[in-house]
Amino acid sequence: MGLDPGLGVLHTDTTARDSLACDLMEQCRADVDAYLLDWITRQPLDRRWFFEQRNGNCRLMAQFAARLSETVPTWRRAVAPVAEWVARAFWSTLRKPDAPLATRLTQTKKREAKGGAIPPLPPAPQPQNVCLGCGNAVAKGSTHCATCSVGISRERMFEIARRGRVVAHEPRASARRRETKRRHDLALRNWSPSDQPDWLTDEMYANQIQPRLRDASLSEIASAIGVSILYASDIRRGRRRPHPRHWQALAELVGVSNPP
Repeated sequence: MGLDPGLGVLHTDTTARDSLACDLMEQCRADVDAYLLDWITRQPLDRRWFFEQRNGNCRLMAQFAARLSETVPTWRRAVAPVAEWVARAFWSTLRKPDAPLATRLTQTKKREAKGGAIPPLPPAPQPQNVCLGCGNAVAKGSTHCATCSVGISRERMFEIARRGRVVAHEPRASARRRETKRRHDLALRNWSPSDQPDWLTDEMYANQIQPRLRDASLSEIASAIGVSILYASDIRRGRRRPHPRHWQALAELVGVSNPP
């Protein structure tokens, strides 16, 4: 655009610095900062990407600099209209014929002449997703690799178990256990084996009722006999046999009746 990158407006002109280029980049600094902040808050940085000098300066290594440079096309497109606007502002102060400047960076005039619209700013490429534990590359949407996931899952299981033990000893949980035991003891006292149909025997439950429970849902089994989902799962798998007072309700649930 014919601008001298070393003659700054906002930045003081110093040796070995393109002050005007720094001025133009200020317009896009918020987008660049947002991109980097999103990166470093979602993913860890590899220690090998940095080198700290004796004077305390921290330098980027070539591997990390190459990854950051992949975003240059996006920021180039973002700063292009700013550079053209500054060039037009300088051009308007000169005592010259009112000749429009060429839009070499954005090609706006060519697109307008052809009736085309200015394409939107392309998104910056997303950085490679890495493991939060070891820093190795992982699939998109994953937070840990297969090796680190084992240790993380084990720690979470220990934490969940610890919290479960604490909750299990709270007054509310103890009250619920006492109420369950009271209802269980009351049901046992009110039930008599003579109330059980003659055909509802151990053999009938094992051969006719329990196999058909596989087609029933856990919620149906739990609601039919008033037990928990976990206990209903053990009943359906055959790991536990419910009390005989529950056999008739389970027989009705799976459609087993008095054989002819």
